Amino acid sequence: MRHIILRALVLAIMVSSCKNDNYVEDNIGLQLYSLRAQFPKDVPGTIAQIKSWGINVIEGGENTYGMEESKFIDLLDKNGIETASVGASFEELRDNPKETLRRAKAFGATYVMCAWIAHKDDHFNIENAKEAVKVFNVSGEFLKKEGVQLVYHPHGYEFKPYEDGTLFDYMAKNAESFDFEMDVYWVVHGGEDPFALFERYPEKFKLMHLKDMKKGTVGNHTGHGDVETNVVLGSGMIDIKALMLKGKEMGVEYMFIEDESSRVVEQIPQSLDFLRKI
Repeated sequence: MRHIILRALVLAIMVSSCKNDNYVEDNIGLQLYSLRAQFPKDVPGTIAQIKSWGINVIEGGENTYGMEESKFIDLLDKNGIETASVGASFEELRDNPKETLRRAKAFGATYVMCAWIAHKDDHFNIENAKEAVKVFNVSGEFLKKEGVQLVYHPHGYEFKPYEDGTLFDYMAKNAESFDFEMDVYWVVHGGEDPFALFERYPEKFKLMHLKDMKKGTVGNHTGHGDVETNVVLGSGMIDIKALMLKGKEMGVEYMFIEDESSRVVEQIPQSLDFLRKI
């Protein structure tokens, strides 16, 4: 009984901490890919929409949807939106990390995020993982010298079994100059437990994607899924509240809402309402 009471007190303190500071406004933002269908229609209007939701921080920048990069950055600045993390492809990090650094500096980002490792079809294997670790360690070291942190965003195929663990375990144990961004949807979709990952690698997750999964969704190890299974935070099968609190406890600096569904414009405000009530 005493242990139950202590756990309840800890959770109450964590909830109170989230309510009493500006964590949602300052540390929870939006992954711009969520609005990939809206940006091509009206870039300035879409950025203004992001600001109208009360979002002050974003992840993105690798795609400015036909607008000159400097003008895109000016629009973010005029709307008071900070870019905490910019995207970079695996190929760019391998072949031209100087361009990655240039973009990070242009946007004023302290993080670079890569979300996909090149591999044939759906057959991600240990050789792919070894190559990725080498590329990320080399490019990560280059970026780190310039004050930028590289993180890799697992997509589910990394959780295939390997030796006594998974391919992700191999990557995490050999990550010397890069860290990770936890997308809770893709972790669960790939059959892994996000809470267990936090406990196993308490210092490895610097960023998070907050994305809930429609109840009854069946995952896989391909890294592919139905975007329409992205639902309002708190309404699906993932314990977003507990994971947000756990991420904050573990020192995650930024959490980005990512909603890839066709209902994104309607769902983002509802997801924000859920987070602000925590």
